[in-house]
Amino acid sequence: MEKIDKIVFGDNQFFGINHMSQEKAQQLSEKFRDLNRIIEIYDIALGLGINSIMLNSNDRAREICNYFRNNASRYSDIKWYPSIPYPHKYANLVAEKGIVQTINELVFKGNTVSDILGMISKGGAVLFNKDVIKIMKLLIDLEMRIFEGLDIKVVFLQNIITDLILGFSISEVFKEYCNYIRKRYKAIPGLITQNMPYLLDKLNEWGIDNVVICSSFNKIGYLMSPDINSYVLASKNNNPEKIQIMAMSTLASGAIPPNAAYEFINRQNIQSVVFGASSERNIEETMSLIKL
Repeated sequence: MEKIDKIVFGDNQFFGINHMSQEKAQQLSEKFRDLNRIIEIYDIALGLGINSIMLNSNDRAREICNYFRNNASRYSDIKWYPSIPYPHKYANLVAEKGIVQTINELVFKGNTVSDILGMISKGGAVLFNKDVIKIMKLLIDLEMRIFEGLDIKVVFLQNIITDLILGFSISEVFKEYCNYIRKRYKAIPGLITQNMPYLLDKLNEWGIDNVVICSSFNKIGYLMSPDINSYVLASKNNNPEKIQIMAMSTLASGAIPPNAAYEFINRQNIQSVVFGASSERNIEETMSLIKL
């Protein structure tokens, strides 16, 4: 199995996401309203040696990707880790424009006739036969258009989707998703979850490997179900040659000091950490503390 990068740079800080503090989230949102401020932080991270970026397919992802596409010669070494879909984007569109206009916005806007015919040939029967797998593939393609032309390493399925499918124990959807990502995008399939031990057990039971699991992993159990000990044991017993583990929320949205956070993380059997930071000092400090 191809190894994932040990350190991946995340994006929550750019979009006003902080699960512990709404005030901090608002400050970040205002700070990074200008795309140039976002690019400044990316340039700092890349200059310090990071060459892997996780990016949610939210409303601003397109302009970020456009920038990197338009400046490809400067950023030729970056590996991308898209995270799809961004559920709030769809919810906001439906609330603002309704179902019909949302479909027009997502499927038809910005597409050529050949693009539309291609999508119809793949998923045209979807509306009639309710084929879940065809719907899934069509939505993946819609989301991945944002990242077209970039060097994709892992494509992550957001936890709201992963955990819903996991709750119903629908192995076929996971198998089809993983196969499609490998074949269509020549990338490693990734799954984001808030219950890593259970997902890991089910993937092993279903014989699904060559996958990356990304999950909150920290010393206070923040966004970790069912508990810390289950995560520690699951990762300890995991074979990274089959399934790799990426830790996120390692600082628990700022509740854990960096030294204590990574003293714990470095003792775990995990292969990667994704973190976000909004200053050179914080990026440099975090990189120095991660010892996987």
